[in-house]
Amino acid sequence: MGVPALPLPTGGATHVFEIITILLALQLIAGREKIWLPERWRRLAMTGKNREKFLRTLMRLIRRLEKISRPRLTFLFGNRIGNTVFGVLVIAGAVAAFVAPPFSGLDTLPSLGVVLLALSVLLEDVLVAITGLIVGSAGVVLEIVLGSAAVHAVGSLF
Repeated sequence: MGVPALPLPTGGATHVFEIITILLALQLIAGREKIWLPERWRRLAMTGKNREKFLRTLMRLIRRLEKISRPRLTFLFGNRIGNTVFGVLVIAGAVAAFVAPPFSGLDTLPSLGVVLLALSVLLEDVLVAITGLIVGSAGVVLEIVLGSAAVHAVGSLF
């Protein structure tokens, strides 16, 4: 059984990517083998220089990971329980990216964590999954710490 969907949010992009990611992860948790997206979303195309830059960066990351990655604990991937856990972790990372303050850059680490989780499924490498969890978790901690400091700073002004 293959992976039915690989949600990939991108740091710095609009919340639309996070919403799509959550929708895909929910379908993964539900056990769908073929993903569903609204017709309008399927017709959208990412074009121009941003698309090229995104794809180049993503391909560089994938090539680096392929060099150091190898299948590890493959029984964790491609089954109902693994897909459910993966889906829940993806939703958590996408929500963390979604709630990051706008234009702060704090959505980048949770988004990168989700990308690494998705790549870990493609590569069937639990070490890449653990790296994704660490990166995503670091992003959440950073959001909380900096968010608390910002709220405290604003509160002290009044």
